[in-house]
Amino acid sequence: MRLDETHDPALRSWVASANADGTDFPIQNLPFGRFRRAGGTAAWRIGVAIGDQVLDVRAAREHGRWNPGAAAALDAVAGGDLRPLMALGAQARRALRTALSQALAEGSAQRDALLPCLLPQEAVELTVPCAIGDYTDFYTGIHHATAVGKLFRPDNPLLPNYQWVPIGYHGRSSSIVANGHPIRRPLGQTKAADAAQPTFGPSRRLDCELELGFLIGQGNALGEPVPVARAEEHLFGVTLFNDWSARDIQPWEYQPLGPFLSKNFGSTISPWVVTMEALAPFRAPLQRPAGSPEPLPYLDSAETRGSGALDIRLEVWLQTAAMHEAGAPAVRISATSAAEAAYWTAAQLVAHHTSGGCNLQPGDLFGSGTLSGPGPQQAGSLLELTQGGKQPIRLPNGESRTFLEDGDTLSLRGWCERPGTRRIGFGPCTGTIVPAPAI
Repeated sequence: MRLDETHDPALRSWVASANADGTDFPIQNLPFGRFRRAGGTAAWRIGVAIGDQVLDVRAAREHGRWNPGAAAALDAVAGGDLRPLMALGAQARRALRTALSQALAEGSAQRDALLPCLLPQEAVELTVPCAIGDYTDFYTGIHHATAVGKLFRPDNPLLPNYQWVPIGYHGRSSSIVANGHPIRRPLGQTKAADAAQPTFGPSRRLDCELELGFLIGQGNALGEPVPVARAEEHLFGVTLFNDWSARDIQPWEYQPLGPFLSKNFGSTISPWVVTMEALAPFRAPLQRPAGSPEPLPYLDSAETRGSGALDIRLEVWLQTAAMHEAGAPAVRISATSAAEAAYWTAAQLVAHHTSGGCNLQPGDLFGSGTLSGPGPQQAGSLLELTQGGKQPIRLPNGESRTFLEDGDTLSLRGWCERPGTRRIGFGPCTGTIVPAPAI
């Protein structure tokens, strides 16, 4: 991913809010999402976040002046879904990014034509950023895998295949929801260690998982693996992702085939897709613990070693119902970095997923798995932060938490920031726990 004029930290927009310090959406970002006017029932449309505004892409196509490449890309999303643009591949996406950057830049001749195409973000509602086809959740966070392994297998925390193969399972795309959608506490079977038989009821160990979501752009044909050196050409962009988990249902059901009801009741995705191009200034070398084996050749390349990781700062914030009622803000309970948490890069995930001939399609989603750092306050789940529920988190108002309770609001935050670059962010990824349905 090469840097170009769209990444220039001195670049400013005629949308004044995009120039504010700390905004998630300066002109250097330009993420895509789906929106409609709040409270309406109109069809979803594709928008680009710029400052505190949304550029209606369909309206911009009609009112602006575009070169043929950008016009074709804008036409692809006129129906309100990102997948046709995703299918066009990286070259078309880069051409559109350049055209949008030029049109929204300070001094652009397009200003008067595009000004009516802007809507305040506070006046719109957002949904999942594209129609998601298939969803695979990986397990790339080695510190998370080791910490959880120690809780259940103290003598053998990291299973022997972990350092050789990107572990994943196929999840449910139907229960992926957008930021702000409530998460209903799931029902399921649990079995206490001293019980003769399982019981059925609401989960009592409801947890969050701090993850990134990788959305696939151009797909591959069935039976044709994607080489790791070309895998990033098949990635469209990145979101925040919270794969909520029922930790008491999970251990009883997952043997021998893996997660099921403990994972399929809801996963929250942030509404804006930050493209791979926007992330180009924030690449990092792949970091692995000392003594890790070399990847097998099909998972290895100079590019993935030297710049395959993403330097994204990540945080988990919690606000209880009592805090909300008292007007107390959310508190940060964890902070980490994706670059120091992930054992496998997104390119390696694509290469492995397709290595057996699986055909990925535009809009498919990969979850990174929980991204925990090496320190005790860098954990991406309550399971780790509380040592399996043995060490409650103490909150400023006197409350404590081992796992999530009804009324709790859990938020993920993510951004990229380096000297000589403009800070970019991912927007909100929030969900509030609501009670389980009556049995």
